[in-house]
Amino acid sequence: MRDVVAQMHRWWGEGEPFARATVVATWHSSPLPPGTSMLVGPDGAAIGSVSGGCVEGAVYELAQEVTDSGKPVLERYGVSDDDAFAVGLTCGGIIDVYVERIDPAGFPELDEVAEAVAAGEPVAEVICVAVDGPDPEGRLGRRLVVRPESTSGSLGSGRLDAAVAEDARGLLAGGRTETLAYGYDGVRMDEELTLFVSVHATPPRMLVFGAVDFAAAMARIGAYLGYHVTVCDARPVFATPRRFPEAHEVVTDWPHRYLRTEAEAGRIDERTVVCVLTHDPKFDVPLLDVALRLPLAYVGAMGSRRTHDDRLRRLRATGLGEESLARLASPIGLDLGARTPEETAVSIAAEIIADRWGGSGTRLTSLSGSIHRQEPMRPAAGG
Repeated sequence: MRDVVAQMHRWWGEGEPFARATVVATWHSSPLPPGTSMLVGPDGAAIGSVSGGCVEGAVYELAQEVTDSGKPVLERYGVSDDDAFAVGLTCGGIIDVYVERIDPAGFPELDEVAEAVAAGEPVAEVICVAVDGPDPEGRLGRRLVVRPESTSGSLGSGRLDAAVAEDARGLLAGGRTETLAYGYDGVRMDEELTLFVSVHATPPRMLVFGAVDFAAAMARIGAYLGYHVTVCDARPVFATPRRFPEAHEVVTDWPHRYLRTEAEAGRIDERTVVCVLTHDPKFDVPLLDVALRLPLAYVGAMGSRRTHDDRLRRLRATGLGEESLARLASPIGLDLGARTPEETAVSIAAEIIADRWGGSGTRLTSLSGSIHRQEPMRPAAGG
């Protein structure tokens, strides 16, 4: 996403119009999630994808037409598994793609968006992608740029802008991209306007506790999956950047104290995953007591079943209830038969992915129906 925005900014700075095609809604086995974009540049170059190759040709032609006409289009591709080949979406899913022309006159806020994305600052771009009925006020294609403390642009009315900004900031906090519906004056859940909220947020965090070989492998796969990885251990002789070169940061601190400090500072959100690899009750019990009271995406802890039973007994003594304890993935990871640190990291990563999307971890060959889940699972509240 950052590379796409950077390329948009370069073309935008040259003053030549180009097209952006964005996936704004998906159903069934759609190959790519909402927010995925493809650019068609002023020289005809195509960058990015909206379907992994299935309908790129059709979208490319539509993008060129939109660049010439300046009129945005919301197009649907794919109907069913039986008919998918007829429309080009071979996976059998359905996607809505919004295609628009981008130029300095129509998107003056792009400079602000690009600067925020480059700096790693959260920003949301809200676009009106559909209007129910006639559009005499020209709402289609209007946009509002929302940051935690400010907005720019307008969707057509102050009341609508205020309602959307409030909702967009909630999505910013969770790092979620969504399509929302409003009335012309900001009535929520009305069907007059369909707005796509494209969130550019900082990467989700992966906190790996325990400076061991498994943590080094976990840092590598976490970074590969797009997480901002922190390795934390209370022992300075082990918690060194040299031992964990692929972690974004290595912290020497008591794990529970570090996690509590990060949460109090607002640097932990519902996308954060925590992997406890310490094997030591004096580290992992106070840490898990903090973690299981936070609305995190995933909390996993390494250890044998005997260690897990002892850990549960100690955590119950801290006052944690059964609902909170049920959120603990322990022993950590899926049953892949893993032996090495690298294989174990794959097992843990697989569990994190399955937990996020509601996957079962079962072989796809033994299942039927859609292979893609469209909505991520929401983490339970801590307590």
